[in-house]
Amino acid sequence: MKIAFIRPSMFGERATDAMKPLIFSIIKPLTPAFAKIIFYDEMIEKLPDNINADVIAMTVDTFSAQRAYQLAKIYKKQGRLIIMGGFHPTMVPDECLNFADSVILGEAEDTWSKVILDIKNNTLQKKYISENNCDLGTVKYDYSVFQGKKYNPVGLVQFSRGCRFNCDFCSINGFYKGKIRIRPIENVVEDIKNTKEKYIFFIDDNLFTDEREARKLFEAMIPLKKKWVCQISIDIGENKELLELMKKSGCLMVLIGFESLNTGNLKQMGKSANIKNIEYDRIIKKIYDAGMMIYGTFVIGYDYDNKDSAMELAEFAMKNSFAIANFNPLMAMPGTRLYDRLKDENRLTCDDWWTNENFRYGDAMLYPRGMTGEDLQKGCKNARYLFSSYKSIFKRLFCKANFRSLSNAYLYLALNIISHIQIKNKQGRKLGGIYEDYTD
Repeated sequence: MKIAFIRPSMFGERATDAMKPLIFSIIKPLTPAFAKIIFYDEMIEKLPDNINADVIAMTVDTFSAQRAYQLAKIYKKQGRLIIMGGFHPTMVPDECLNFADSVILGEAEDTWSKVILDIKNNTLQKKYISENNCDLGTVKYDYSVFQGKKYNPVGLVQFSRGCRFNCDFCSINGFYKGKIRIRPIENVVEDIKNTKEKYIFFIDDNLFTDEREARKLFEAMIPLKKKWVCQISIDIGENKELLELMKKSGCLMVLIGFESLNTGNLKQMGKSANIKNIEYDRIIKKIYDAGMMIYGTFVIGYDYDNKDSAMELAEFAMKNSFAIANFNPLMAMPGTRLYDRLKDENRLTCDDWWTNENFRYGDAMLYPRGMTGEDLQKGCKNARYLFSSYKSIFKRLFCKANFRSLSNAYLYLALNIISHIQIKNKQGRKLGGIYEDYTD
């Protein structure tokens, strides 16, 4: 049996911001020995005109769903068996079954090998539903799958799955069903040792699902002398001792979802940690004093926003010299409380915007209350362009936090150049890609 495992790209082409899909390294050890598997990542490579495989498996997120469906039609016509898994099939499995023979809901550890065995025995089921309760201490990562593939020089490591918060716009709780699990520290340290890259990114949605275990991890990382980045909730910024330990263990930057400056918006999205720590300036100072840069993310389109909100957030991010920042129109992702609420209120521009021919990247997905959809789209676009302009990049570089060391400066410049390119490349583009049907 030959299997081609594919990550489709959003627009059907390469992207400068592509990072290694960790799912590749997880799938490889789970695949039975009788099955030969090859991995393709459309984010960094052109797919072959014809793929010599019995099975085409795709990991699909919502923004790449339209592209995945295009590919599925082509491979189905070639007589291939189509399997889909990932966040999007987990949230809308019946939609995906219009294009796939089978879908995997949730994690792969307790489903993937069953799928392969059922294909071999000609007993493939329509749906495979994970219990999402595997022992993370048994999860193995085979990084050899990335050999010969050119990604940005950042190693990916996972410490935990799940998040202790439940923001209404986030898909994490829906995917993991509210469960939180942590990998044994010795396993994580071993992964870091086996990672060739100098820079590490923890893909955890919040590295602090368990503060005590996180502290142990940081202590164990000190001798490794790796430089790393992670996502944290804003409440961690109040803990001076913890921030200093993070820095000592090699942390260069923290990614924080500030989301909004308006308490009403924060309440609406369920951002409890931000409401308790709304004095952002104090948090920012503590992080900078500890010697780390900040990657800030913001979401615009909640009920207390207006047409000026996006630019106000961009000015806030520039005033505080954030190393990098995202200004996103409120994204109604299937499977979230936000999506269900907006659908009930008839405020979605289209129920399935991810396959709508008229949708373009950066468009409003909802009808906001405090502005028009066009105001929302233009505001986010202008905020992105302003913050990522070369003038802004140059000015923010000389903030003490961003120019504290050569490592900081290198990471800062790399992220900003990539962001500048991708913002210009993505804005206003239709999802999916053009793919010639080679079966004709």
